Amino acid sequence: MSVQELVVRRGRRSGVTTMVAVHSRVLGPAVGGCRFKVYPELGDAIDDVLRLSAAMTRKCAVAGLDFGGGKSVIALERVPSPEQRRDILLDHADLIASLDGAYLAGPDVGTGPDDMLVLRERTPHAFCVPEEHGGTGSSSGPTAVGVLAALRAGAKTVFGETSMRGREVVISGYGSVGAHLADALVEEGAEVTVSDVDEQRLLAAAGLGLRRVAPDRVLGIEADVLIPAAVGGVFGPAAEVRAPLVVGPANNQLTDDSVADDLAARGVLWIPDFVASAGGVVYTLGREKEKLTHDEALARVETLEETTRRILDAASANGTTPLAEANALAEARLTSGAEPRTPSPREPRTAA
Repeated sequence: MSVQELVVRRGRRSGVTTMVAVHSRVLGPAVGGCRFKVYPELGDAIDDVLRLSAAMTRKCAVAGLDFGGGKSVIALERVPSPEQRRDILLDHADLIASLDGAYLAGPDVGTGPDDMLVLRERTPHAFCVPEEHGGTGSSSGPTAVGVLAALRAGAKTVFGETSMRGREVVISGYGSVGAHLADALVEEGAEVTVSDVDEQRLLAAAGLGLRRVAPDRVLGIEADVLIPAAVGGVFGPAAEVRAPLVVGPANNQLTDDSVADDLAARGVLWIPDFVASAGGVVYTLGREKEKLTHDEALARVETLEETTRRILDAASANGTTPLAEANALAEARLTSGAEPRTPSPREPRTAA
């Protein structure tokens, strides 16, 4: 896994280890979320930040953004107190500041707009601070809009229509993005089932009349659409998937890229996570870097439907997978540094 720079530092205030991985700056400064999480070992945190930064490079390239891929991780040994949390965030902000704009941070698992405001005390290179402080706030809504755009493209391929009316949809992860997706899909007329490890979230889902399922059973449910919206690494070679369409915002859903071939061989259309989850970064950078209006930025997020459709069309024409075509699209842009090309059928592959 190629990475331009990995910086790991123990905070002078908190003693907690934080890190930033800059995977690529070919297209511009590296952007990526700040993950605040307890890890079993430091090596697990380093593996995570490297994988996530590489995924951000592909996400930005495919989405047509003039930014590279990066990620940062705050590697906790235990859940801190509120006072400790502030010191940890300030230590992390110092690390980000030391990179002189090579890495731009946003919220990720375990962090939100208020945390970005703390980072801003030490560095200007943090996005999504609360709206009352001049930022765009949570990117969960735009992320969900991007997932729905990719979902429409996938539904057209699998079901012949974009409508979700009457479709059985299972959402694994009822956090902020998952909740946005559930609301939108119910409004469209879908039958929605949700799962989450947090009992309070499931109680909230029950209060809205949503069906619930235990996390250890979610992958095996027969449905039209499965939406992974929680943790990554959920699909391995032996993963049971009983939905013909899988599309969701969780990062790094596959344990290995070869799993995309396994899923395709079983008749499952898996839309790459770095394509489906790009709505948040597209919206945020549009608003905060290009000064687009809310409506203009959301319109740009909606173009992910066309991007996804072209990737799916190319996969069908070439006899490949959506992952192969999305990777080819990202590589072409990273190689040329130009505007993203339209995926198009390549010469048919022949056996040697």
